[in-house]
Amino acid sequence: MKKYNLYILALVAIIATTASSCKKNSTPDGTGSVTVHFDNRYASTDLALGTAYTTSNGETLTPTTFNYFVSNFVLVKSDGTKYTVPKDQCYHLVREGVDSSADLTIQNVPAGDYTGVQFIIGVDSAKNTAPVSERTGDLDVAGAASDMYWTWNSGYIFYKLEGMSPQAPYDSMMGMAMMYYHVGGYGGMSSATINNIRTVSLTSGTAAQVRSGHHSTVYLYADVDAVFNAPVQITIAANPGHMFDQYSTTISANYADMFSINRVTND
Repeated sequence: MKKYNLYILALVAIIATTASSCKKNSTPDGTGSVTVHFDNRYASTDLALGTAYTTSNGETLTPTTFNYFVSNFVLVKSDGTKYTVPKDQCYHLVREGVDSSADLTIQNVPAGDYTGVQFIIGVDSAKNTAPVSERTGDLDVAGAASDMYWTWNSGYIFYKLEGMSPQAPYDSMMGMAMMYYHVGGYGGMSSATINNIRTVSLTSGTAAQVRSGHHSTVYLYADVDAVFNAPVQITIAANPGHMFDQYSTTISANYADMFSINRVTND
């Protein structure tokens, strides 16, 4: 009987230890990495510079440049809690035609199941006005961002779309009919100005399962055609070129809706 009781006690201890271990492992710990991949599209097809497309309004556009800034990323867990990515890890410039710019990899993400991602299109006011020495990498105004910065307006161009269109005016210097949208403006520093910073919030039915030693990828679509169709219909004929003007806020309201989640993978 004594041996039997000892056997029962040992069995109970094993079960308790196993249960405790399972309970502990049910909540992942450590950190992992998440890559956000930007796949530029034109409606339902891959975007290719130099290719003619028909807009939602029936106009013709052959894009020659398509660049945009994304930053201020926040990852949202399935329970609603958020991980705010350190800002200096996620100022990113996407350039169509430069494959390496399609991926932003975020390191040291706390383990968990993430079903949402938030970010802004643009560069926030704090970084726009920071000393040049603090704006490096994709924000380097003398390097990577030299063509995405207005020296005359001291600010980044958040969204740049250029192309050829028969609906645009003929440019005698370029020898072709050109359209352009160079959209920026962070609201001003000492007085209110145009603010074209836009926030994007996306959710997915598939969670990015961040775990130590594993890697997740969130694949996003960015649809160029979206700038012409929602929430406001924009025609190239009526609006062939805009920079730092009031109508740029209409363009930014449209490009805020150009992103969607295509899929999520966990490796």
